Amino acid sequence: MKFFLYWLLLFPFCLPAQTVGDQIFIQEVVKIHSFKDGLPSGPIDLLSMVNNKPVARQSKQYFQFENGKWNLFASGLKAEGVSKLPVIPGAKILALVPFKGGFAIGCDKGLYIYKNGKKPERIFPENEKYNWSLKIVSALVTDSKGRLWFGAEEGVGYLDGETWKLFTGKDGLPFNKFTCAAAGPNGIVWFGTQKGAIEVDNDYFKYRASRRWLPSDQVNDIAIQKDGTAWIATDMGISQISPVTMSLEEKAKFFTKQVEERHNRMGFIAQSHLKEQFNVDSSEVAISDNDGMYTAMYGAAQAFRYAATGDPEAKMLADRSFKACKWLVDITHEKGFPARVIIPADWHEPINEIYSVEANLKHQKTDPMWKNIYPRFPKSKDGKYLWKCDTSSDELAGHFFFYGIYYDLVAKTEDEKQAVREVVGDITDHLVRHGYKLVDHDGKVTRWGDFSPEYFASVYGYDQRGLNSMIMLSFLNVAKHVTGDPKYDREAKILRDKYNYHIYALHPKEFFPPENVVPWDNNLCLMSMYGLIKYETDPALLLMYRQSLESAWQHISKQKNAFWDAIYGSLANRFTELADKKMFENKNLFPENRLYAPKVVKSLYKGSNNPAYILENLHKIPLDLIGYTMDNTHRLDVVFDSSPLQNENVGWRVDGYALPVDERGHVRQDRDGFALLASEGDGHDEHEGTFFLLPYYMAYYHGLLGQGDRNIGK
Repeated sequence: MKFFLYWLLLFPFCLPAQTVGDQIFIQEVVKIHSFKDGLPSGPIDLLSMVNNKPVARQSKQYFQFENGKWNLFASGLKAEGVSKLPVIPGAKILALVPFKGGFAIGCDKGLYIYKNGKKPERIFPENEKYNWSLKIVSALVTDSKGRLWFGAEEGVGYLDGETWKLFTGKDGLPFNKFTCAAAGPNGIVWFGTQKGAIEVDNDYFKYRASRRWLPSDQVNDIAIQKDGTAWIATDMGISQISPVTMSLEEKAKFFTKQVEERHNRMGFIAQSHLKEQFNVDSSEVAISDNDGMYTAMYGAAQAFRYAATGDPEAKMLADRSFKACKWLVDITHEKGFPARVIIPADWHEPINEIYSVEANLKHQKTDPMWKNIYPRFPKSKDGKYLWKCDTSSDELAGHFFFYGIYYDLVAKTEDEKQAVREVVGDITDHLVRHGYKLVDHDGKVTRWGDFSPEYFASVYGYDQRGLNSMIMLSFLNVAKHVTGDPKYDREAKILRDKYNYHIYALHPKEFFPPENVVPWDNNLCLMSMYGLIKYETDPALLLMYRQSLESAWQHISKQKNAFWDAIYGSLANRFTELADKKMFENKNLFPENRLYAPKVVKSLYKGSNNPAYILENLHKIPLDLIGYTMDNTHRLDVVFDSSPLQNENVGWRVDGYALPVDERGHVRQDRDGFALLASEGDGHDEHEGTFFLLPYYMAYYHGLLGQGDRNIGK
């Protein structure tokens, strides 16, 4: 983890223009210290600052951190306290802190204030919500504003003058088994607990737990440097959490560098594998199940970047991504069929052995819809490469999303535009030629590539018809826009008039039962909505698609996902612009129900999103994109989803929104933000920075940054 902190310290934080992307914020950066850095193995039981440098204690040995290394520190630490404390009968003292010329004392019997020569006075914190007779007061600290903070079984509170402010899980407190507390600058306070650390900033609680933040979750002590850097002692080493000033543009440069150095395989973008757990220096390029989609998303990020900034590097990367995506189409058995993945023929993993006929048949015992196709990685015609088949709707959604954006924003010359026309036409023609199906090298439809009316009428496909009908109409809209060929309009009209695809599209994805609700459907739904609405010209259809967008959005709007928020915000704003231009007035669009059009315009005139959540999510995306296992099921500030048949580990914060992205297991923006127990590789995978770059540059291009309430999510 050294790379993150050292890179930030060396990076020149200066940009000439003051755009939204240049405005600075605080990015918390983590470095884990262990025996590799000079610490002894095992628990660190005490931390203190000596000349603003951390000193750690294990048993009777002391170590000071200096010049990037922990060294034996001969001086030891002076014990803090008072020479003589009063006896509190039957009580065990757990915490002590100077306060108003005396001391605040925390014990198993409660909170006491002691002044020399006076009897200890027991304190009973209360306000308009709570009246507490405290127990197990194991954490006390006085902050930089002179306020007395405590941590107890009942919760957290502070005394400001004569007024108490008190917090429980209902008020955002994540956990209440306290071990220590420490004060930082600007009124910030840190609490250590038996399961993670809690940072309190302006009455907002940030939970710092799991290997993303700490070597282990048992926090034994905390010390804060003058610049606000928190040093946290645990049973398996020390965590250094530094508040680093940076801008969104600097963060974008960091992630572009990360993608190019560790996630670029022949132009394809995917997660990387870490041969040593948690160590990005051991990274090796890997393949995903959706290289096409993830490469397309990176290409779209660079296309928006190019359109917003004019940076020639962005055009180069967008061009490379386009060529990689087109190669996926050109390499396969049939014109217009896109592969999932391309790898060299001598790839180090035995991929076809993994997907043998025997393995497929075994897989079908638990998943009857699993496709038995062999080889799953056919060889290219020149024998140099293997490409993965059984391509899905996810891949197609990525391709069409990117191609429209690339065509509009990046392709300048006629040759560049013609290349886009060809690949879009080839894929769309393949689908139409096969009855709206993606047909594999075995002559059969892929598992998730069926967009046909027959599939929608079947017991296997009825639940997919809303999503897949909308997606197919989106593909045809993109194809019409890019190629200019009216045949795609004719195909779309057939699907609407004969098979009601536009009616099905009003229900663009499943919401129940939970087993049918998968987060990547949210992703490809919103991505396909972009092309569907952006390139639609029929006002009646636009009204229906806007209603469909709202239906999809309302069921994911609480996840604080910057990518989905950016797509929704851009499309909702476009609808507002069209309504302002009177596009939907006096057209007799729905004569059978003349109230439909004005009702949709009135109710959906403006988007129901808060654009400030985009900025919040972009700020909070951690620089460390290693996939960690994170368990939030014990938290006091979550509400479990009690919907019928719902997974027991699904829930949200007490404010009704998903936990912040830096406090949950999923850093990818195509996952379920409500999953309270999640892992993406358990420290063996690093994920690509596309999940910051795409929402950032998309929001930048569409003017969605810097709007809304800036106080959200502090």
